[in-house]
Amino acid sequence: MDKDTKSSPQFTTAEEVGVTSVHQVSKWQGFKDSFKRSEAQAELENNPNLTDLEKAALATSKAPLERSLKARHLQMIAIGGSIGTGLFIGSGGSLSGGGPAAVIIGFGLIGTMLFNTVHSLGELAVRFPVSGAFSTYSTRFVDPAWGFAMGWNYALQWLIVFPLELVAGSMTISYWSYDGSAAATVNPDAWVGLFYVMIVIINLFGAKGYGEAEFIFSIIKVIAVVGFIILGIIIVCGGAPNGGYIGAKYWYNPGAFSHGFKGVCSVFVNAAFAFSGTELVGLAAAESANPRKDLPSACKQVFWRITLFYMISLTLVGLLVPYDDPRLLGSSSVDITASPFVIAINNAGIKALPSIINVVILIAVLSVGNSSVYGCSRTLAALADQGQAPKILGYIDRKGRPLVGIGITALFGLLCFLAGSDKHSEVFTWMLALSGLSSIFTWGSINFCHIRFRRAMAVQGRSLDELPFKAALGVWGSMYGVGLNVLILGFQFWTALFPTDKASAYNFFSIYLAAPIILAFYIPYKLYYKTPFLRAKDIDLVTGVREVDLDILQQEIAEEKAYIKSKGWYYRIYKFWC
Repeated sequence: MDKDTKSSPQFTTAEEVGVTSVHQVSKWQGFKDSFKRSEAQAELENNPNLTDLEKAALATSKAPLERSLKARHLQMIAIGGSIGTGLFIGSGGSLSGGGPAAVIIGFGLIGTMLFNTVHSLGELAVRFPVSGAFSTYSTRFVDPAWGFAMGWNYALQWLIVFPLELVAGSMTISYWSYDGSAAATVNPDAWVGLFYVMIVIINLFGAKGYGEAEFIFSIIKVIAVVGFIILGIIIVCGGAPNGGYIGAKYWYNPGAFSHGFKGVCSVFVNAAFAFSGTELVGLAAAESANPRKDLPSACKQVFWRITLFYMISLTLVGLLVPYDDPRLLGSSSVDITASPFVIAINNAGIKALPSIINVVILIAVLSVGNSSVYGCSRTLAALADQGQAPKILGYIDRKGRPLVGIGITALFGLLCFLAGSDKHSEVFTWMLALSGLSSIFTWGSINFCHIRFRRAMAVQGRSLDELPFKAALGVWGSMYGVGLNVLILGFQFWTALFPTDKASAYNFFSIYLAAPIILAFYIPYKLYYKTPFLRAKDIDLVTGVREVDLDILQQEIAEEKAYIKSKGWYYRIYKFWC
């Protein structure tokens, strides 16, 4: 009896060891199997009864991407997604080229346009949370040829920005060369390689990895901007070590405007570059756990980012730094010393903070690089799903990762190692020209898609009560967005072709190259496939709608409205904007 009692625990222990071993093997096998093609994707078969447009809508609506992004991820993507080098460094070029008043006008107009654009995108994305939102909506609501052009325009933008941001990250470290820091003397390719590996690994963790990384990056950027706003107010009022009330003296001397109206026009493109990435919240809709609940709040957060983070901080920059400061002139997107934020702090006599701002800029650069891989890979997968790119680019594994898209982006990102070459500036100037106006075309297309969607709703007799989320200013806001984007493209054509009194072909193509590239995609596709410009009555308003029970949906919306209405006026205003 005792013998049996003693042997029983030994047998149990041995069996437990065996189970653990099997479990370990199965986890490793599960890891390997996660890279296999998604079973849901493999089951999507061609139906001969469907048109090409219906197949494209079905494929993008059923893309087996991982739906793991939560409300906090989307809100931080919306708040901090575009706080990067465009704000921290590029605003210096805007200040020197246009003056403080031009900065406020240019960024303000772009901001109001983006408010409407993101609301329009939010309405579409909540209704149709499909993969590759921008190109998919263009294909679905406008013209497949335009969707093809917009998809490749957006993919190329991020494909090019990825290596550019990695190089910018390595060059921000050179700021510490003034004190003989060993980090600044290392070959730039060493830092580029480190940043490259880190960003690729983050994206291999899928949507959740991207979301968590952006959540952390955005919190740091937001804290930095809020801190600068508080510090800027103190400096303007004379509370800095160097002392002296500053007020608005730089608006009088050297003045509020530099280079007149042309200077104001030049700010538009810098502002567009600074705001690029705002639309990523719509691209993430397909990977949101609950777009009906999470996206509206994230889209509304854009208003606060525009007013608080951009307009207030840039107003303070205009008060603290004169536009004729020689450190601003000739500033580049990777020169930390050209940052008006750093110049303002240096002028105030604060010694340690410029290094802290440099760390924030480095984080912002890595954040944009992280978004580049995410945005490009999802867009390539959506283009493949629509038959507008090689089918292999649509490969999505069992963890919901567009592996081939990530691989292509990572492969192209190896251009970042040109950072160690003495010819890198020429290469990257022309690479940047490819993506310089991409955001303007993307935003204009989003607004136009919203106009076409609302038109189709009206023609087909669909009620707006079906929409879980409506753009704040409706179709009028989208019309404003389209009109302003067209004006910006016109102004930029003028300033690019005539940087001075004489026309310059080199300057034109180095700035306006994105436009002929888009035409090069659009016209051949249009002529070869003879795609139609979709009529409102033929637009598909059904495929891809994640909400299926309209009665329950309308009941939820009615209950939410009743609850908001029962509260005070201050709460109703808050819910309208947030």
